[in-house]
Amino acid sequence: MSENAIATRWRALGKSRALIPYLTAGFPTAAVSLDAMRRVVAAGADFVEVGVPFSDPLADGPTIQRTTQAALEQGMTVPRVLELIHQAALHVPVIIMTYLNPVLAYGVQRFAKEAHDAGAAGVVLTDLPAGADPAVERTVTSSSLALIRLVAPTTDDARLKTALTGASGFVYLISRLGVTGARADVPPDLDAQVQRVRAASPSSTHLPVAVGFGIGTPEKAALVGEIADGVIVGSRLVRLAGEAGGGDAAAEAVSEFLRSARRALGSG
Repeated sequence: MSENAIATRWRALGKSRALIPYLTAGFPTAAVSLDAMRRVVAAGADFVEVGVPFSDPLADGPTIQRTTQAALEQGMTVPRVLELIHQAALHVPVIIMTYLNPVLAYGVQRFAKEAHDAGAAGVVLTDLPAGADPAVERTVTSSSLALIRLVAPTTDDARLKTALTGASGFVYLISRLGVTGARADVPPDLDAQVQRVRAASPSSTHLPVAVGFGIGTPEKAALVGEIADGVIVGSRLVRLAGEAGGGDAAAEAVSEFLRSARRALGSG
């Protein structure tokens, strides 16, 4: 899929809210990970976010850290992640979420080309602040991958406009400070955060805003869906996969949660 696949999917959604699951590539096994990618689409996912395991995942909480370590111990690498995406052959856009070091080690230009060839539509470079490495950003934006920006509640207005310059696909809004992980509540100022991001988005793009970090129940997904254009669910899914013990049960636990979240959000 190309970058246009992301915009096409958002347009097709109309006023419906996007459901975006995050799955750690290779957890609990490569086979189950592949099965889960396909099942979440069948369960109603509009996009699938695939995480590249990394040895120093500073932004991730203990749940996702454990999954990435387990995947690394089983030999999951960037080429194997791309092969999983290729094998999955999903009919919805795939977004790769990764830290910068694995991409640099692989080669940015090579990564951008091979990720697109494998079927990815966009990439989130978790630890690359906007403007920190213009060469990397140019390589991604000149490729067929969308460069999806992460923004935080503490990002000031001037920095926010800088961060959204050159962004594409959608904006990934971190709902709260801290690492990933399910939380008990929705931040009371989330509506204001989303409106501020929308206001800062270049008028020529009007990028959708998807909210992640801390969404652990279908009910919370529905609450966030009343505010944002999309809802990203990660830690809860990978924890369910781990608790189910692998195999078909793990993939089914993930897809059942997604089905519940899809019903709570409404049709996609």
